[in-house]
Amino acid sequence: MRERLQAYLLAVEVQERPNFASEMEELRGLAEACDIDVIEVWTQKLDYPHRTHYLGAGKLKEVASSLAATGGEIAVIANDELTPSQIRTLEAELECRVLDRTMLILELFASRARTREAQLQVRIAELQYRLPRLAGLRESLGRQGGGSGLINRGSGETKLELDRRKILAQIDSMQSELEKLVHRRQVQRKQRQKRGVPVVALVGYTNAGKSSLLNALLRRYQPESDKQVMAKDMLFATLETSVRRIELPDRQHFLITDTVGFVSRLPHHLVKAFRSTLEELTEADLLIHVVDYANPEHEQQVEVTRATLRELGAEHIPVVYAYNKADQAGTTYPQIEEDTIYLSARQGQGIEELVDMIRERVLEPYMACDITIPYEDGGIVSYFNEHALVHETRYEPEGTRLKLSCAPADYERYRDRFTVH
Repeated sequence: MRERLQAYLLAVEVQERPNFASEMEELRGLAEACDIDVIEVWTQKLDYPHRTHYLGAGKLKEVASSLAATGGEIAVIANDELTPSQIRTLEAELECRVLDRTMLILELFASRARTREAQLQVRIAELQYRLPRLAGLRESLGRQGGGSGLINRGSGETKLELDRRKILAQIDSMQSELEKLVHRRQVQRKQRQKRGVPVVALVGYTNAGKSSLLNALLRRYQPESDKQVMAKDMLFATLETSVRRIELPDRQHFLITDTVGFVSRLPHHLVKAFRSTLEELTEADLLIHVVDYANPEHEQQVEVTRATLRELGAEHIPVVYAYNKADQAGTTYPQIEEDTIYLSARQGQGIEELVDMIRERVLEPYMACDITIPYEDGGIVSYFNEHALVHETRYEPEGTRLKLSCAPADYERYRDRFTVH
């Protein structure tokens, strides 16, 4: 077990960032999720971060003195994405490793990625981040040796002595492999669309409870299913898109996708890398925007998610807001207010009400039918038994008579193959 790294947090508070306190809490959470113990926080109010040493010269000297007095191996973590010159200057002045917010998020994504597609996406984002920073990072990574592996864990073949050309070649190779995986998923998506099955996508801030909500739906409607997804109380537990089929008691069904969570100021390298995965959102019929209602910063998190959806081009898709963790927020649940539902995925309360909202928005109302299907068309009988709600089956001289409720599209598809009573 590796030794946990200790770190100071550094941040510049500028006027146009009113949610500075919550940003710092999130930075601390990112550090802790990367097994880093935060031992001190240094902030400074400035009009903008200093272009070469981030903090003001006086504040930087204070930090350097504190580091020297504390002793031991301590890193500093900046709340912003640093430029190569800022990294070089800070490391020279503070004589320690310098990380930034982007490095932490990349590290966290790297530790959470499970599928080959997610691993490739994270690795490409890491290399794209490192490419313009080779000079600034060279000394730091030479000093860290084995280190804690931040931004370089498991990357023995890409140590800092690699030149720009080799890194670009690696990126090209990984992108070629990624394109093949993306193409395979696009084929699967087109097949689903051909079958006309509605797609519902879960979106929201990281750790809002999207995976827990998906699992609650599976427990309610497919209790025998072994296809539950990993759901843990941690940042970025989900990095790969999971698709599950939810079949309702009346045989109506829809597909639901669980996607990577968002975070404030998500590095553009990651948005770009995960764009192929997040394209699932842009082709959904409905978005379920899951909100951690127990989080005091939930309104800000809602805005971050909306901004990310706009960036992805998904702002035109209808949205249902699922205010999750209502049991922890101390509010009445389940309750519905227009396009918003308050529920608790953990308690399994509000799941049926949410499905009713989904049903109203994406599922065609069933129509009642009384039909006779000739015996030679037994395949149609099998289809309706699987995809419709059959109330009564009788075998008559002319064929199989069914009283059922079915989707209008299925009725029209076979209309010329059966007799209507």
